[in-house]
Amino acid sequence: MALRINARLEGHARKMRSGPTEPEARLWQSLRASQLGGYKFSRQIVIDSAICDFVCRMKALIVEVDGDTHVAEADRLRDARLANLGYRTLRFTNREVMDNLDGVLFVILSALDERVDRFTHPNPSLEREGLS
Repeated sequence: MALRINARLEGHARKMRSGPTEPEARLWQSLRASQLGGYKFSRQIVIDSAICDFVCRMKALIVEVDGDTHVAEADRLRDARLANLGYRTLRFTNREVMDNLDGVLFVILSALDERVDRFTHPNPSLEREGLS
């Protein structure tokens, strides 16, 4: 049953990636290709039973862009469920992204810098290891 639900959610997430809202598209332009502090983000990713707008897996950070239709209680429960899996969720309104993108990016980068890496890189660069 869970496998079927995830396959359905994956299909829905794929559709969402091809038709982002204007605020999501705007934020994605600043997050894609590791532009924000070198952190890699993916968009519309299924975690547990949730489709997350943007995810930095290395830092276990989720960024959500909320429109007017979000239900606060449902979001709180979803965020708590994801927190139990080790993720922190940051939420921004469409308006915040459209009117204050620099401020949104500052908050995201600050949260990323505060979090410990979730995984160690399997092939660390020689330069970082002091071997080059």
